[in-house]
Amino acid sequence: MDVKEKKNSAESVATNGYKKEDVKDVQIPVPWGHIRGKWWGPSELQPILALHGRQDNAGSFDTLMPLLCDEISVLCLDMPGHGLSSHYPKSQFYYVYLDGVMFLRRIIKHFKWNKVKLLGHSLGGAISFLYAASYPDEVEFLISLDIASPSVKDVKKTAAATGECIDKFLKYELLTLDNVPSYEYDEMLEIVEKAYDGSITKEGAEILMKRGIQPAYKKDKYYFSRDPRLKVSLLGILSLDLTLEYASQIKCAYLNIRAVPGLKFEQPEHYQKVLDVIKIGAKKFEYCEVKGTHHVHLNEPEKIAPIIKNFLQI
Repeated sequence: MDVKEKKNSAESVATNGYKKEDVKDVQIPVPWGHIRGKWWGPSELQPILALHGRQDNAGSFDTLMPLLCDEISVLCLDMPGHGLSSHYPKSQFYYVYLDGVMFLRRIIKHFKWNKVKLLGHSLGGAISFLYAASYPDEVEFLISLDIASPSVKDVKKTAAATGECIDKFLKYELLTLDNVPSYEYDEMLEIVEKAYDGSITKEGAEILMKRGIQPAYKKDKYYFSRDPRLKVSLLGILSLDLTLEYASQIKCAYLNIRAVPGLKFEQPEHYQKVLDVIKIGAKKFEYCEVKGTHHVHLNEPEKIAPIIKNFLQI
């Protein structure tokens, strides 16, 4: 069975009680192309907007969504350059954090929503943090998975690596469909598992690759559909003082679920500093820890779902 057959077969059956028709494919126009997504639950309800982590895609929530009550609706988006969404135009850099806020604002304006509910993992959680701080009166709640804010790195390391970062971006920019690396399906899964360094299981890799690969020109070969320029994300990193100022602007109800051991941060003490500031201004504040990897929501969603449902009181 090739990857297309595997994909079609997997999507045609019920997933943890959710039937195929409970998940709708969404395509939203943007100036550089389109944003793709998966809308779980009743389409007549305004959905929670869910954003995945860096170099992941909307499939990151595939195992979690079916465990949430069918009385809510969730729109899981492929962020620009990820999954099935369009890549940024050639020469445009991915600043990821502030670009993400702008992208999210476009989506919300497209649907003409006045108040939104946000769920984010990793990069998606960082972007949701910035959005909630930038539009504090327009966010009802924020659920953040294993992230508190944009990563704050050592400024000396950032300054020293800037030139290398720019050169890598220009190198990746030269890649085209006829020279981008391609692999057999099983080989791609091995690459993905190794790259995530134990954070996801083989089953998790298969889920992410449903939206993460495309057929290459060579027979039985595939390439990663995400934009390779996403590997370069050093530029646009925020300082700690600016991050804490953003944190002070957040007013909405807030839930942070931290995985243990979870993601390894360069300066882990900043996580708690950000939470301490959010706690002061948040309408409601909850913090929980669960045993698992950075992708515990994908690997063991049964640990995450009850916490979210309790927070939403459903």
